[in-house]
This record gives sequence, structure tokens and C-alpha cells, in this order.
Amino acid sequence: MIPVLMPVYARSEVAPVRGEGCYLYDAEGRRWLDFASGIAVNCLGHGHPHFTARVKAQVETLIHVSNLYASPQQEAVARRLVALTFADTVFFTNSGAEAIECAVKTCRRFHFAAGRAERYRILTFSNAFHGRTMTAIAATDQAKLRDGFEPLPDWFRVLPFDDLAAAEAAIDDSIGGILVEPVQGEGGVRPASPAFLQGLRRLCDAHGLLLILDEVQCGVGRTGTLFAHEQYGITPDIMAIAKGIGGGVPVGACLATERAAAGMTVGTHGSTYGGNPLAMAACEAVLDIVAEPAFLETVRARAARLRGELEQMIPNHPIFEGVRGLGLMLGLKLRTDSRAFVAHLRTHGLLTVAAADNVVRILPPLVIEEEHIREAVAKLSAAAADYRVPEAA
Repeated sequence: MIPVLMPVYARSEVAPVRGEGCYLYDAEGRRWLDFASGIAVNCLGHGHPHFTARVKAQVETLIHVSNLYASPQQEAVARRLVALTFADTVFFTNSGAEAIECAVKTCRRFHFAAGRAERYRILTFSNAFHGRTMTAIAATDQAKLRDGFEPLPDWFRVLPFDDLAAAEAAIDDSIGGILVEPVQGEGGVRPASPAFLQGLRRLCDAHGLLLILDEVQCGVGRTGTLFAHEQYGITPDIMAIAKGIGGGVPVGACLATERAAAGMTVGTHGSTYGGNPLAMAACEAVLDIVAEPAFLETVRARAARLRGELEQMIPNHPIFEGVRGLGLMLGLKLRTDSRAFVAHLRTHGLLTVAAADNVVRILPPLVIEEEHIREAVAKLSAAAADYRVPEAA
């Protein structure tokens, strides 16, 4: 008999009912140090007083109205995002996948409005993860996402990640844009090289293409700057964000320059729930904290400390190969199956997330303290010490 919840997740035994700071608790009071953050969502941890107060006040005032009406709440958040970024305009969504969908549509409409409808394809890169809509899975070469859903739209050309020469060689009259994660998350916490991202920007400028960045996971302070591309010295034409921007409330956004969004006119896109007042209150609360330079400086300091502690621990355990990533988006590379080790870590009271290439994603709340770093590294070390590699079936 099929479960009441459609069985599309291999859910673990952890069943949280309460969160406090950097910890999650189940109904029996068992506690886990949360270094998964809902997969980079709970950037302020659980029960942050400022976030909770802002969201609670909004719930008591107004939760939802239609986008057929003016939205002072959306306009306020959009103004903040425009002031903080390269963008001139913002469309609010409910998720990262929807933000990617809007980004792709914006790129397509840009060329259509300019009389270049034949430039409908977008270059993407191997092992990318852009979401689970039909458009998003068409943009990746990961068989586990595509199997059973083909044929998919022929809108993308997937190339090796971090290979600028391959990108340049793939540009023809059908290409209208380039979509890339500055730091691949699900693909193994792999940061793009500066030469690659800077080269993609130059290619877009030279060929009249739009550069689309997927900062759904690596954005909103996760890498130590408000957005990861700031560390590469480039700006995109379009950017998709989500996860951390809502602090746990479902919200995403597609940001664009005025030029890139020229084709997005009345009737070309929409959303029933996107940007409702509750989501906007959550965004405001997150930006109140995360957009502050002093906060981001602290994130960078905590990230350096965590990485340093991990690098000191790694030589003590043969299971570990190295650490990579940016800021508090770190990947612990294993010499064995990362999913099995992530499950083992849960028995030691530590929550992490598996990724491709046998990587354990370490995505703590951005508000971690020194004590949480020490505890996490101690749990990792203890788990590695008593881990037994599962026998092959």
C-alpha cells in the first residue's frame, strides 16, 4: 500500500518537532546539531527572535492577497534587493525552481522581443542542480533527475563544468544565454574558478548573450558575501535566489537588469502566492541581519575557523580526503559513500547533507558560534573513528 505521503523521499529516522538556535529536537527530546539548515535555508537558525517577531506580526496583520493588487510589502523588499545588487527589477516566487523558471523565461523573452527568437537555447553545465521542474531537469545531465521524464525540452546544451573553452566552442546562433551556479551545491560543493566565471561574462558580452547565475543555494550570505558572484568580480544579467532569503518561509526571487527584463511585460509571467506579505516579512527580517557588513564579516570569520578545524581533523581519519567550498558552504570529500556516512553522523547527533562525488555538505546556520564549530568537529571526528564502511551488496 502506498504511504499517505508520496514516497519520493528516502526519509531518515530524524523527526524534528522543535528548533532552538542551531539545534533541532524530536518529540522525545533528542537533540541534533543542525549543520544542514534545511539545505541552506535556515540561515538564522531556529527561533531567531527578530525573525520570529517580524513573521508573527505579519501573520497577525495580513498573510496573503492577490498579485492583482498593489503590494507595498513586495515593493519594499524589491527596493532593498535592487539597492544591494546589480538588479533593477525583481519577480518574487515560491521556490528556487520557480526562480530558475522565471530566469529562463526572462532570457527567452529578451531575445524574442529583440527579434531573435531563434536564440532560445541556454548553455548549462554538468552535475548542475537547478530544481525539479521539467525545465530545470532538462538543464542538467544528471540521469537520476532525468530518468523517466524524457523526452525533455531541447532548450539546453550541457557542457563540462569549469571548462571555458567548451563553453566558447558551443556558442552558435541558437544560444541566448549561459546558466551557471557559482558554487555547485548538490553537484559536490564545487566552486567555479574565477577564470571560468569571468570568462563566461566576457563571452556573454562578446556574443550578446545573457549571463544567468543560480545563487539559490550559495546566495544570501552563505559564502561570506551577500552573493557569491561578488567574490568573482562579475555581475550577472539575471540571478535566481531562494533558500536563505526566506529563512524558512518558502520564497524565491528572480533579479534582473532593466535591459535583460525588457521582454517581461504584462501577462508574460505570474504567480498566485509569489511575494505574498508573509513571505516578504520573512525576507525583510533576513535582510535586516544578513545584509549588514558586520554580520557578513562574522560569517567569514566563522567560516575560516570551521574550515581550519576541519583541515586539522582530516589527517586523523583515513575516510576523509579534503575540504572545499566557500564560506559556510563547505564540502567534506570522502573516500567512501557520503550518504552512508551522513546517516552515521545522525547517530552522533549531527545533521549534514550528502552531495555528489562522495561529498558531505556542511551548511550550518550563519549564526553559529565558536562552541558550535567545536561541537561539530568533535562529532565528525568521533563518527569517523567508529565508522565501518558498509559491505558491498
